Amino acid sequence: MAVYVDDAVTLWRGRRWAHLMADTLDELHAFAGRLGIPRHAFQDRTSGAHYDVTAELRELAIALGARPISRHRDRDLVRAVIARAKAQGRGEAP
Repeated sequence: MAVYVDDAVTLWRGRRWAHLMADTLDELHAFAGRLGIPRHAFQDRTSGAHYDVTAELRELAIALGARPISRHRDRDLVRAVIARAKAQGRGEAP
């Protein structure tokens, strides 16, 4: 099992943000806790279960073992991770 952080570093409210996703929701919540992200920040949507992370937290996540994934280099893996996150957001996956 794995935790992933994408390279979709989007500008919002003056900061750059990425997405933290995982193979399971338990892994996702546990890893977010290690980053100090509160549970109420969880994005449980049909667009994909994830936590938004700042660019700085993205770097910390990678240092703590999250697998960086690139929408440019890892297209098949990114599609699979996003599909799993969407299923999780719909309540169809663990």
